[in-house]
Amino acid sequence: MSTRPIDASHHVRIAELGRQVLAGDDITPEQGHWLFRLESRQDIFEVLAWANRIREQFKGNKVHLCSIVNIKSGGCPEDCRFCAQSSAYETNSPRFGLVDQDTVLAAAKEAAANGVAALGLVAAWRGLDEGPMLDQVCRRLEEMKRSGQVRPDASLGMINSQKVADRLAQSGLECYNHNLETSQRFFPQVCTTHTYEDRIQTLKHLKRAGIKICSGGILGLGESRAEIAQVLADLR
Repeated sequence: MSTRPIDASHHVRIAELGRQVLAGDDITPEQGHWLFRLESRQDIFEVLAWANRIREQFKGNKVHLCSIVNIKSGGCPEDCRFCAQSSAYETNSPRFGLVDQDTVLAAAKEAAANGVAALGLVAAWRGLDEGPMLDQVCRRLEEMKRSGQVRPDASLGMINSQKVADRLAQSGLECYNHNLETSQRFFPQVCTTHTYEDRIQTLKHLKRAGIKICSGGILGLGESRAEIAQVLADLR
């Protein structure tokens, strides 16, 4: 973050973009790229101030707490380069198979006792297909929903068919976390065992099933600022 002199034209343009978003309009990828190229301390703090105003208008000041329980750890066949649970790398990450229902309900009870609204089931595997594993996951979601302690969420990798997404929704799943991770261009530098399009298709299946989406990315994987701006545009 540099301390170069204030550029008055930057102040005007940042304010214009801020008012544009507050009015309910989008900013273009090109405008986003311009924001990411800002370097001065003054400009960056001004962007943060507008971001705060936008957050307050559209999301308020309420904090939503969520937690996770790892229902299957380690040995994932995918080679995502940021993940310690990938079987492609030697790490000290623990390995265990699918946990039982009592473990999930105990985690839900603990989460509720700490004021957490949602509990996500997460697993180290490629994704879910129709079959016995989907049946077991759905039973855990159904029991968690029936307990009424927390909202059932999940992050279970790729969803390759609409039938699987619909089944998860019918079992009580309300929100699914599935990140795009990075831009489409940079994605092959992060993972080679599945594609950016696979991740987009997963989100489409889930949205059609009526499941809420929590999706983002990871910064600092070697991507450029323009690529960060692009993945934000893709998420929108």
